Amino acid sequence: MKPYKIVVMGVCGCGKSTLAKRLAEQLNGTFLEGDAFHTPENIAKMSSGIPLTDADRHPWLVSLGTEIRQHAHSGAVVLACSSLKRRYRDVLREQGGELFFVYLDGSADLLTARLSARQGHYMRSSLLQSQLKDLEVPSADEAALTLSIQEHPDQLLAQVLEHLSAAKIEPK
Repeated sequence: MKPYKIVVMGVCGCGKSTLAKRLAEQLNGTFLEGDAFHTPENIAKMSSGIPLTDADRHPWLVSLGTEIRQHAHSGAVVLACSSLKRRYRDVLREQGGELFFVYLDGSADLLTARLSARQGHYMRSSLLQSQLKDLEVPSADEAALTLSIQEHPDQLLAQVLEHLSAAKIEPK
C-alpha cells in the first residue's frame, strides 16, 4: 500500500503547521514545514513585508513537491504549505504526484488576531491581505477538504481522519 500524501493549506495564521504536524504524527508519517524550504532571499522579502511573486515561489514549490515524492517512499507525508493558487497546487502535484489537500478557512479578523499574537515568525501580519487577495479556494475537482479554523485543532484532526476513512481516500 502506498502512503498518504497530504498538503494542509491556507493563508498565514490559519494553523496549517499545527494541524499538519499532528496529522503526520497520527499517520506515523513525515511532517514537512513548507516555510523551512524558503530561500534566504524569500525570507528576507517576507520579513520586510514584501509579498513573494510567482517567480519567487516556483523553485520553492518544485522543491516541496520533490520532498513529498522522496519522503513518500518511507511512509505518509504531510506538508504545511500555503498553496494559495491552483497553479501552485498544480506544481506540487506535478512534482509530488497525486495529493490530498486540507484547506483551512477562516475570517480575516480571526487570522489577524492570530497573527498579532504570534511571535518569532518572519511572516509579517501585513502580508495577510496580499495572501487573502491571492487565495484561490480549491475547486471541487481538486480533492480537497475545507475546514473552519474556528474549530479546535483536536476537532480539525478528527475531521481529517474521519474524512480519510469515510471517503475511503486511499494512501497515494
